[in-house]
Amino acid sequence: MLSLKTRLLIFDLDGTLVDSKVDLINSVNATRLHAGLTVLPDALISGYIGRGAPALIRSAMGKEAAQQDLDNALDYFLGYYREHMLDETRLYPGVAESLDKFHTSGMPMAILTNKPVKFSQLMMERLHLSGHFVKIYGGNSFDQKKPHPIGIETLLAETGFRQNEALMIGDSSVDIRTARNAGIESCGVTYGFQPETFAAEPPDFTVDRMEELVTRILG
Repeated sequence: MLSLKTRLLIFDLDGTLVDSKVDLINSVNATRLHAGLTVLPDALISGYIGRGAPALIRSAMGKEAAQQDLDNALDYFLGYYREHMLDETRLYPGVAESLDKFHTSGMPMAILTNKPVKFSQLMMERLHLSGHFVKIYGGNSFDQKKPHPIGIETLLAETGFRQNEALMIGDSSVDIRTARNAGIESCGVTYGFQPETFAAEPPDFTVDRMEELVTRILG
């Protein structure tokens, strides 16, 4: 049951606010080609997304890859992705309008993603949305990534809101588990990268479009 006192919205980024799958897949395959390997199927790479860049590259390069090869691949991936992260990436339908409504209403919003923080900040700047968020935290902002609760706990401490006043919005079980670990409510978006993972980690409720969240929160 959604709290009637929701006063802080914490959003995942990839698969929740932006459809970045194509650019991530292309960057992974560019990295594999650079390393002299063949490309991987899109669906396989999609399953690797959501746990941060190091984990993505580790999975994409395979268990047999040496640590030096992984380090080199990660460096190449980050450089390539920085230049190409908005080639095909777009906000999901209704996201811009919904964030505008939340922002206009005075609702504090934050981003908590496993994407590197500089990339997350740069993406929001280029999409002209960085001013909507009180904080943007990434996968390297803390010693632990999601589903560890440190990101949510930090946001609660910094904003002064209580657990029952915060809501985590995401597209995968990682986000739902993060919310549970932090003791806050969760909303799953069904249009994202991994909604099938909600079967194992059910959110408190789901929305098919971001506008539905606006209605639930603002009325």
